[in-house]
Amino acid sequence: MQLNRDNYVAKRDSLDICIIEGDMADLSMFADSSFDLIVHPVSNNFTPDILLVWKEAFRVLRKGGALLSGFVNPAIWLFDYDIAERAGVLQVKYKLPYSDEIDLDEKELKRRIENLEPLEFSHTLEQQIGGQTKVGFVIIDLYEG
Repeated sequence: MQLNRDNYVAKRDSLDICIIEGDMADLSMFADSSFDLIVHPVSNNFTPDILLVWKEAFRVLRKGGALLSGFVNPAIWLFDYDIAERAGVLQVKYKLPYSDEIDLDEKELKRRIENLEPLEFSHTLEQQIGGQTKVGFVIIDLYEG
């Protein structure tokens, strides 16, 4: 679990942090303007509605604060990676935006849920970047890696 890893690193590096488990689309436990910095790693693919995440992040970030967010190019959800591994061929299998709940067959979806595997959702670049500006963020830089 990610929070266990966060706790491990904090102890290892003698960092004083408070770990709170919650839903990135519902930060109602925090008051408006509670944070100076939000580090939002590549986690958008685990929420079906990224606009809710951007709205909440904007609400809890103080004026002049910074949001550092990362995301994956949504094109990675297009392909069948089983075929790529077996045959070395990239074959388009899914449409975008992608959703495990919609695009997986019933058997695979059931298997993932039973194995407590996270469900994934792609988001368009318009939802990712445009969603940030729509809720009030100002993009001051963009890094591609």
